[in-house]
Amino acid sequence: MTETTTSADGTTIAYEVSGSGPALVVVGGAFNHRHSPDELAAALSTEFTVYVHDRRGRGDSGDTRPYSVDRELEDLAAVIEATGGSALVYGHSSGAILSLLAAARHLPITKVAAYEPPWTFDPAAPSHESVLPKVRAALAVDDRDTAVELFMAETGMPPAAIDQTKQQPFWPAMLAIAPTTEYDLTIVGDARVPADLLAAIDIPTLLIDGLLSPPWAARAADAAAAAIPNARRLGMEGQHHGVDQSVLAPVLAEFFRTPIEGV
Repeated sequence: MTETTTSADGTTIAYEVSGSGPALVVVGGAFNHRHSPDELAAALSTEFTVYVHDRRGRGDSGDTRPYSVDRELEDLAAVIEATGGSALVYGHSSGAILSLLAAARHLPITKVAAYEPPWTFDPAAPSHESVLPKVRAALAVDDRDTAVELFMAETGMPPAAIDQTKQQPFWPAMLAIAPTTEYDLTIVGDARVPADLLAAIDIPTLLIDGLLSPPWAARAADAAAAAIPNARRLGMEGQHHGVDQSVLAPVLAEFFRTPIEGV
């Protein structure tokens, strides 16, 4: 069932609701919309009431400018409020960063799980230069193809794979939400784990990476877990950044259903 809520700046945020049980909000990553995790939502909906929203600039949600991470966090706060006031939260990729930042700001979240927050900074190669200015320049002249290609290259996708992606039937849909590549890059920031911010998280937290993912995934999850007082780490066998939703679902269900100690 599709519903809407209104964020603090007046932006309409569309979300899908399924299942019954404790409220669980799923926050997607780059190029995701509210139906991207349908398989995950269906599996979790046997135990939880699952909420998946179109992040601003995607699907049926609005896109009030100028963009800021604070506004995305307000969007998440509005969805949590729509659940009844508090929720469990799972985020993937840039959605994982948003979920962790929301927990650090003490939004009414009872537990948070994050899959591969893309803090890709490598201390062994500190000369990393953000691609964000180039993406912004491309979007300024509505060159969406270049913006998306730059974004995919930044994620480590080789040129041949980018060319193959451009031939797929979903390429026009990616171009339609190309402006959100700027948003995801803004969320990642300088690609370093913000340990001081994460240290404020005071709820049970699960940091997950796929063992087939590039080295940055485990490095980021390890650093985030080290910064968060009550964090668990899990490396998933046979998984990469595009985690198999059917494999992930029971992992999340086990974490979210386990009672919080002392409660």
